[in-house]
Amino acid sequence: MGKLVRTLSKDGSVMACAVDATDIAAEIERIHQTSAVVSAALGRLAAAASMMGSMLKASDQSITLRMKGDGPVGSMIAVADSYGNVKCYAENTVVELPLNQYGKLDVSGAVGKTGFLQVIKDLGMKEPYTGQVPIVSGEIAEDITEYFAVSEQTPTVCGLGVLVNPDLTIKGAGGYLVQLLPFADESCIDVLEENLKKMPPVSSMYADGMTPQEVCFRLLEGLEPNVLDDSFPVYRCDCSEERVTRALISLGKKELDSMIEEEEKIEVSCHFCNKKYCFDRNMLVQIRDRAKA
Repeated sequence: MGKLVRTLSKDGSVMACAVDATDIAAEIERIHQTSAVVSAALGRLAAAASMMGSMLKASDQSITLRMKGDGPVGSMIAVADSYGNVKCYAENTVVELPLNQYGKLDVSGAVGKTGFLQVIKDLGMKEPYTGQVPIVSGEIAEDITEYFAVSEQTPTVCGLGVLVNPDLTIKGAGGYLVQLLPFADESCIDVLEENLKKMPPVSSMYADGMTPQEVCFRLLEGLEPNVLDDSFPVYRCDCSEERVTRALISLGKKELDSMIEEEEKIEVSCHFCNKKYCFDRNMLVQIRDRAKA
């Protein structure tokens, strides 16, 4: 089971969050039948979304990360709620690339180095908050770090990783976020920098059995960290027939009339979980009658 932990240094100047997203990444691979490098890319984005979702204040709020680079994977989207539960998909789920110069999966090559990372927060207001930054590296963690620096002016370090077995199953996946709060002093920053230098690769930490709490305490070693809260996020899609029906209604009468005339039935597939919803002609007529002109 996945676990997410948030911790705070004793003086309240540094927050560290970590998530074991191994089960989430495994579900991504199972649902989307992703190739190794796409599993790594989507797993990283999902782990980041899960941690950023856990930082939301209310249970009905959500966050969407959309990454669109010039690499072969195309657009990637991850959506998380305030408990860290997440769903995601990629435009192209099968991408085959040579390993990079370090002998690792070439996530940057799959994502691309030109494009944008967009963060959309649905806070229950009239309009969602949207921030956008150019892609820095395509490795995702560095791009998340850049987003916090530019859009939220919050000094942040993000680490993300997914370790994929030769048979495409997931050996380990997760991430961490460390943020300096406004009154952090120089000595605290020096300790944090030293701790970050000694951190092992993210994917190997979780593959080797480290817990999110252990990751956080290692990040904040010497700063007397305390656990703020924890949760057990999963891959969760909240699609339903009613939501699909509302989406069809939003198409309007003209588009629905065209569907009714041309098709005996239509099938709508959810991008996030691949569940299929079928609507016959009688159902479409009823939906059309609820639509605006």
